[in-house]
Amino acid sequence: LVLFSTMTNAWLTGNWTITGIENWLSSALLTSALAMKLGIAPFHLWLPDILQGLDLLTGLILSTWQKLAPMILMVQINHELNTSLLTIMAILSILIGGWGGLNQIQLRKILAFSSIAHLGWMMLIMLFSPNLALFNLIIYLFMTASMFLMLMVLKSTNINKLSTSWTKNPTLAAIMMLTLMSLGGLPPMSGFVPKMLIMMELISQNMTAIATTAAMSSMLSLFFYLRLSYTLSLTTSPNITNSHLTWRLTPFYMMLIPAPIILSMMIMPIMST
Repeated sequence: LVLFSTMTNAWLTGNWTITGIENWLSSALLTSALAMKLGIAPFHLWLPDILQGLDLLTGLILSTWQKLAPMILMVQINHELNTSLLTIMAILSILIGGWGGLNQIQLRKILAFSSIAHLGWMMLIMLFSPNLALFNLIIYLFMTASMFLMLMVLKSTNINKLSTSWTKNPTLAAIMMLTLMSLGGLPPMSGFVPKMLIMMELISQNMTAIATTAAMSSMLSLFFYLRLSYTLSLTTSPNITNSHLTWRLTPFYMMLIPAPIILSMMIMPIMST
């Protein structure tokens, strides 16, 4: 679709550069192509099922590293994108990302819908502040990487297994709960900062109605983050482990965990007012 949009633009205008798109058809095709690559609604249907079929390490790569190239391309050509189409897809992504994760019990599918919702916030601000969209992307990458790495250590892939995490590793379970709060956008966690800045920018652009809709829609996502936190901290699985706390965890994963955890939770407290 990216190639087709470029060829369509060259056919209609004689311009081969992707940063010089001047007609609505090529702009709509390019916007749709990048949205499909990122998994933005309504081109999101492949992401939850594909992520569910992958192991946690490959899912980590798909949810983080694979977002970089299309997002950087979007930032470079943000003025060429179709404004109305991008705004509609952004609101749809926030709604579907929250709605789709409500009844899920598989953690990878929940993180897939979380990705869709976060990308909706990025698309919403892309046209007005690409730098803020990149900042949101960086925070999202740290938070998602933290979640996947902790799930890899705990070997949890569904909510039932997650409920035994407290008996296996209470410290990691408590940190995961805080990371979930950050994903939900609760202050003073890092996830609150980009949402606050995006809403302030939208209000300054006289888009108060869209900012309100996005904020209310994000309550759906917050529900399943709170549901996971409740499972981690306040429920006990009937199949609890009888073993003592593990005295040694996988060194490779444990070395990677501290940096993204600190960045996913501590950016707001260390920011200047």
